[in-house]
Amino acid sequence: MKLTPNFYRDRVCLNVLAGSKGNAREIYDAAEGHVLVGVLSKNYADVTSAVADMKEYAALIENALSVGLGAGDPRQSLMVSQISAQVQPQHVNQVFTGVGTSRALLGQNDSVVNGLISPTGKAGFVKINTGPLSSAASDAIVPVETAIALLKDMGGSSVKYFPMGGLKTRDEFAAVARACAEQDFWLEPTGGIDLENFEPIMEIALAAGVTKIIPHIYSSIIDSASGNTRPDDVRTLLSSVKKLVG
Repeated sequence: MKLTPNFYRDRVCLNVLAGSKGNAREIYDAAEGHVLVGVLSKNYADVTSAVADMKEYAALIENALSVGLGAGDPRQSLMVSQISAQVQPQHVNQVFTGVGTSRALLGQNDSVVNGLISPTGKAGFVKINTGPLSSAASDAIVPVETAIALLKDMGGSSVKYFPMGGLKTRDEFAAVARACAEQDFWLEPTGGIDLENFEPIMEIALAAGVTKIIPHIYSSIIDSASGNTRPDDVRTLLSSVKKLVG
């Protein structure tokens, strides 16, 4: 079982949601394998049913599975860890405080485990109280370098920077990207990314020298009628990645 994502030129791997198993395979083919296919834990009643279904997804896409929370819902943190322990996906989405649990239950260091941090309105500083209890407490705002060091302490692979709000947090995002590059940490921008702002967002991360980037493009490329991600849009994104990375 392959546990590491298939990055294009060892630099970029897309992350998009699947509306169905058939859609998952369409996405995977459209991205030529350079994708992590998101399936949300929130869509399942319990861990057992989630594990059974997600294993079927994983078998269709060479394990390029991304176990999701569901709109960054901190209440899903433990369920994500429990699912991931059994499924062993390539990618795990976590709130900041859930990273250590996910890594420990995975029992290996190859799967990507991200940790959710949020913008604060001040470049160079991020909010880390994104857990089930802490998200309802007073904001814990720390330098982004400290947040990355804490994620490394917990066995994290990458920063999940959410919500981006598209390019609204340009200066803050650039500061996060620089810090990730300096500390050799991966970066996952998400929230409000679409076909129009994808390239400018990626240019910021690439120019900063981030070693590996996993951009999440969700609702903007989902067909509202079917609930499926549009394969043609995934092809467009991959073309952009090829152009930007070279």
